Amino acid sequence: MSELFLNQRRLDIQPGATLFDAADLLGLKLPSSCGRHGSCHECIIQVTAGEEALNPRTENEDFLRGGYRLACQCRLERPEPVVHAHALRRGTPQIAASGRPVPVALAPAVTRGPDDTVLLDGEPIAQRRGPLLGAAADIGTTTVVLRLVDLETGQIVAAQSFENPQMFGGGDVMGRITYDRETKRRDLQQVLVAYLNRSLGEFCEALGAETDDIYEFVAVGNATMRDLLFGYDVQTIGVKPFMSVSEIEFREGQRETTALACRPTRLRLAINRKGRVWGAPLIACHVGADTAACVAAVDVERAARPVIIMDIGTNTELVVGHGERVLCASCPAGPAFEGARVTWGMPGLEGAIESVRLENGQVDYRVIGDAAPAGICGSGMIDALGELLRTGRMNMLGRLEDGDGRFLIAEAAGIYLSNKDISELAQAKGANIAGILILLRELGLTLEEVDRFYLAGGFAQYIDIEHAIRIGMLPRMPVEKFEKLGNAAIEGATALLCSTDLRRRLDAYVHRIGHVELENHPAFFGYYVEGMQFKASDEMAPAGV
Repeated sequence: MSELFLNQRRLDIQPGATLFDAADLLGLKLPSSCGRHGSCHECIIQVTAGEEALNPRTENEDFLRGGYRLACQCRLERPEPVVHAHALRRGTPQIAASGRPVPVALAPAVTRGPDDTVLLDGEPIAQRRGPLLGAAADIGTTTVVLRLVDLETGQIVAAQSFENPQMFGGGDVMGRITYDRETKRRDLQQVLVAYLNRSLGEFCEALGAETDDIYEFVAVGNATMRDLLFGYDVQTIGVKPFMSVSEIEFREGQRETTALACRPTRLRLAINRKGRVWGAPLIACHVGADTAACVAAVDVERAARPVIIMDIGTNTELVVGHGERVLCASCPAGPAFEGARVTWGMPGLEGAIESVRLENGQVDYRVIGDAAPAGICGSGMIDALGELLRTGRMNMLGRLEDGDGRFLIAEAAGIYLSNKDISELAQAKGANIAGILILLRELGLTLEEVDRFYLAGGFAQYIDIEHAIRIGMLPRMPVEKFEKLGNAAIEGATALLCSTDLRRRLDAYVHRIGHVELENHPAFFGYYVEGMQFKASDEMAPAGV
């Protein structure tokens, strides 16, 4: 017998069995639409230890890298060493798919005409009696959030989140761009579409509807994620001036918008073949359609006083200002707060430690979904750092003051933060605070002039503001000025699905937002170095600034 840990659940299994067989024994549902022959590329798992006990990669797995395998192709050949693996996690709507709803007057592109005619932009595309459905998706580098919406009422009828299955191509956008260049194939697009199709099919089955009842699909995401979905060449995003092909063509006058649109058949997306897939416009460079959706959600154009939007994800995007005086930037923060390069890091899905407190030397934590702890997500990391700093167990340089260089959080599960993990988080927060202070400086604004500070992103709803200020991730401002939006990108995408008027207004506005390339700004390095220390922003004194 071979010993295996799959999603941290132990079982003994016969040699020759696949990891898909193991998942069956554990009652874990893995996606597959090819009868487990390896052709659909859906049952991706990550082997984190013991790979030498498994068979070599098969031909069907040649698109994968690192420890990623297909569960149906991956067989146990030797009893040792013990294999540890996990399947891509799928979450519940309240974990990553919720935010502050955006009120809009219902004006979708899809409407119902006489005699059960379905109209798209006023033109007939079908004659069906079923519901008029649309889908909205926030394609994050780490997490994908998907919603199904009744276009006649504007009501959300289904929602789901799941880890982006493109993770095998790299944990950040530059990794995906490199993978796409080196393989010269469309594996990243195909696996994402397969997962979207699976979720859309599940939605419709639960509702007693058909995927042909879905007539429009609205997608937001950073420039790389959006363009990968549409099958665009993303290589121009990875080199200076870091622009999407659509942005280059827009700036050269070859197109009127950076928004994208195509028929579903071009992407093999399982919605009505005469419907439409629409990708929201980009703002500039890496500040993409997800940030544009956040701008729509907050309505920066009509804000009476300056605001800050900070969308924390695999990277952090910033928008500062109001009306016609608005700047944006993408912070080179990396995916640490989404779990990458942190030993026990994971996205904000079920099983993630989301809150940490230290009382009388004891660690108290809370887990999303009240499940067994499987790792720690961004909000939990911020809490842990804030508590370590508050209690003197970590110094301002981010070094643990005692022990073996590890802060043990969940003893039974062995979950901890190490000095190396803390260093990764220091670099991420340093880039974030540097971006905020530089954009304010470029606009000639002070923190006192900022009316609202909006926090957006998958785990924004769970961030402890005081801890984030204490460790220098957020600027020192009155706590009441901060407002948590949750996943503003999916809320904005949903509003754009329901309102063509909002689409037109957003498309006209985003191209008037100025862009600052932080890494080329003369003050960036000074703010960044200071920002990596664990102290409040008003204690920072960048050299040469």
